[in-house]
Amino acid sequence: MFSERLYETLQPIWRKNHAHPFVQGMGNGSLDPKKFRFYMIQDYLYLIDYAKLFALGAVKATDVETMGKFARLLDSTLNEEMALHRHYALKFGISETELEEAKPSPITLAYTHYMLHVANNGTLAELVSALLPCMWSYWEIGKELSEIPDATKHELFGEWISMYSSNDFGQLATWCIELMDELTIGKPEHELEKLEEIFLNTTRFEYMFWDMAYNEEMWPTDE
Repeated sequence: MFSERLYETLQPIWRKNHAHPFVQGMGNGSLDPKKFRFYMIQDYLYLIDYAKLFALGAVKATDVETMGKFARLLDSTLNEEMALHRHYALKFGISETELEEAKPSPITLAYTHYMLHVANNGTLAELVSALLPCMWSYWEIGKELSEIPDATKHELFGEWISMYSSNDFGQLATWCIELMDELTIGKPEHELEKLEEIFLNTTRFEYMFWDMAYNEEMWPTDE
């Protein structure tokens, strides 16, 4: 399976993502709430564009079942995952106006624009390869952090961990993984290498996103 190849090849980078102090800080409860607040705003902006990938997936799909699944993923992202962010926003004193008027960081812009570029100009397999690292790695991180005693009960980070370690989220991630495998059956090696490169790039962006949030990085010229 192509997903197994991706998983094995990119384990070194995935482990760096899991070991990032932002991720570890959520798990052990030591993360500065200011950093999480910054992350929540940027991730809200990220999800607006991430949802568009599912809309484009429905456009590029060649069967009604796959179209419908992408439509449900779009609905889940817009109305469940983003609702979690709005709920968290209340805990951190972030108004809906602040969320809607927030500006993306350079990393948020670069990451989302890269995925949308791939999705708009590439095949359905390339689109899935671009969006999969976020969903897959969040599920893996959620499951790993949920094994830490009382992590899911933490006042600020517990709900995040519970959501991304949940069976419901896992089913969404699993469907995308299985679709990746289905779309790559019989593909020549040069096409698989291109998909692997896209997956690698967005996996790298995942690390950069955690790092950006941890350091609360906006444009250096605005400082």
